[in-house]
Amino acid sequence: MKKITFILLTAILIIGCNGGNGKKTSLFGRTSIGTPYELLVVCNHDLWDAPAGQALKEVLTSDIPGLPQSEPSFRVSQVSPSAFTQTFKPFRNIIDVQIDPARYTQSKFKYTRDKYAEPQMVLTIQSPNAKDFQEFVTANGQTIIDFFTSAEMNRELDELKKDYQRAFLDSIRKNFDCDMHIPTHLTAIKSAKDFLWASDMNNAGKETIENIVVYSFPYTDAKVFTREKFIEKRSEILKKHIRGGREDRYMTTDTLLSDTKDTSFRDRYMLESRGLWAMENDMMGGPYVSHAFVDEVNGKVIVAEAFVYAPGTDKRKMMRKLEAALFSLKLPADRQIENSMQIPVIIIEDTIKTDTNK
Repeated sequence: MKKITFILLTAILIIGCNGGNGKKTSLFGRTSIGTPYELLVVCNHDLWDAPAGQALKEVLTSDIPGLPQSEPSFRVSQVSPSAFTQTFKPFRNIIDVQIDPARYTQSKFKYTRDKYAEPQMVLTIQSPNAKDFQEFVTANGQTIIDFFTSAEMNRELDELKKDYQRAFLDSIRKNFDCDMHIPTHLTAIKSAKDFLWASDMNNAGKETIENIVVYSFPYTDAKVFTREKFIEKRSEILKKHIRGGREDRYMTTDTLLSDTKDTSFRDRYMLESRGLWAMENDMMGGPYVSHAFVDEVNGKVIVAEAFVYAPGTDKRKMMRKLEAALFSLKLPADRQIENSMQIPVIIIEDTIKTDTNK
């Protein structure tokens, strides 16, 4: 199978209002339906119930990493091609399965944005037979997950362009010389030297707590981006700033259930860390995700992090909404970049093609 390589595309390329050629974004000008991270698969019932269809289902319902309990990546529905009428066509996320040995000699992806509604992403998987389809989906499962996840986060980021917490933006500019947009419901904002914390603890009656923190420390060398050093530094800083009612209660990191990954964003290195946090000598805990960069202008490491406390509640929606906001962080060196409200979208070079035939 041809080697698949990855490139980063901006949100405006994927779900912008225009496709770059001045064409309308959707054929019918309809608003898409469905909730975030809901996905419709269009394929025959026989295929869906067979091993090939189950392979796709297993990919789409695989657990989200870094959560304390099992939660699927997507809520999945399936409909046959004959039943794929105007009722279903406006779904926000669609996978169209096309298996035809007369038309296809190998499996490949193709995508269309805003084909039947807006915003919408339609991913077509073309294969010559069910066996080849199953192998292809299994081999590229994470790519499918990343593709729709980043598309959903881009939609969230589009909303943040319109409505965001102004007080937080003012604080991060003052304290870190950075820009960042976060949801408006995070109204409790606390700042200290090299540390900024926003949460929704001011919202009375909430049984969950959503949080975004930004912190910095001097950049000395690349060793800080190793798993052990970063998690150690995270625990040190959050122990200092996020504390319970007693001296022996403070935030720490579950080192066994946390991990890091080297990646990139806006052509710069980024360390992603996700896992579980806990309050020492307390029962509180939950998931977190961190994005860490080097701020070359100021010689610092800048970390933007989201974490939630939501006992007995599904955390997928909250965490992904907050994680999308992390991608709005703009360092001093990024200020000249247009369309800065963007996140990485996974595209498969020479495999996923844009379908311009709407």
